[in-house]
Amino acid sequence: MEAVDERFLPVPGNVLPRFAGIPTFMRLPHRAAAELDDVDIALIGVPFDSATSNRPGARHGPRQLRDLSTMIRLVNQATRVAPFHLARCADLGDVLINPVSLDDSRRRIVAYYRDIAAAGVVPLTAGGDHFISWPILEALAADGPLGMIHVDAHSDLYPPYFGGFDSHGTPFRRAVEQGLLDPRRIVQIGLRGSSIDMSDVDFADEHGIRQIAVEEVFDRGVDDVMDEARRLVGKEPIYVSFDIDAIDPSQAPGTGTPEVGGLWVQQAQRLIRRLTGLEVVGADLVEVSPPWDAGGNTAWVGANLMFELLCVLADGVHRRRP
Repeated sequence: MEAVDERFLPVPGNVLPRFAGIPTFMRLPHRAAAELDDVDIALIGVPFDSATSNRPGARHGPRQLRDLSTMIRLVNQATRVAPFHLARCADLGDVLINPVSLDDSRRRIVAYYRDIAAAGVVPLTAGGDHFISWPILEALAADGPLGMIHVDAHSDLYPPYFGGFDSHGTPFRRAVEQGLLDPRRIVQIGLRGSSIDMSDVDFADEHGIRQIAVEEVFDRGVDDVMDEARRLVGKEPIYVSFDIDAIDPSQAPGTGTPEVGGLWVQQAQRLIRRLTGLEVVGADLVEVSPPWDAGGNTAWVGANLMFELLCVLADGVHRRRP
């Protein structure tokens, strides 16, 4: 392996037992948001679920993901990527959200991620409900619309809830309306379940968003689907958003809006690995809800998918480095 800044390596289990110490994402060093001069990738929690429409609890997701991620080690055995050797990664803690105000929390998230973007740091975020992706995109898309690969049981393209409430079902509709996302470079993968009124599908069709139902993934296979997704998003910058409810609830039950018939974890891992080489400027994993996750399995799945995303981001940082 190449020379590495050892300050940014996770604490090994033979130095401090994995059940001991203050948990950070993947046992990385904790840094304040103002200490970014030598950070390449920031792992950030956004403990917010006030936009949840049914079962709350995702506000506890970042803490549980940190705790379960202590089992993550240095090398991805499938891809041989060693992310902590390719990029300097740190846990920045949580965004200071306002749990009783949607609008104030949105402003706080936007301001926080603008500072991250201004520092040239790539964010990997743990939610929180899916509303948080909208203000993150407001910060990251300041220089022009991004493409997006979005893995989810739901499109999150619905109009406002109860006629005026922006919920975790509306973020990407809002992002398209604001010009934060280029709809013809959006690919949504894994969609399934019953629908309220198909207004989200109508919106996708009107704007040229490619939606790939989970049945199509099963019929075509992950690699064929990702070949199409890569072609559609092209070489320009993209954001990646992964909702844990894309995974079948038999493997990830701890989420607010589970849907039967989802992706298997290994399919999700393969899908994320196929992002390697794309110009990914940020990613999130959202909707892990510990109150609905009695055995902690959902957070364990989420922590491993965050590691897969981190491998993609670290490879990109390494490729772009002079």
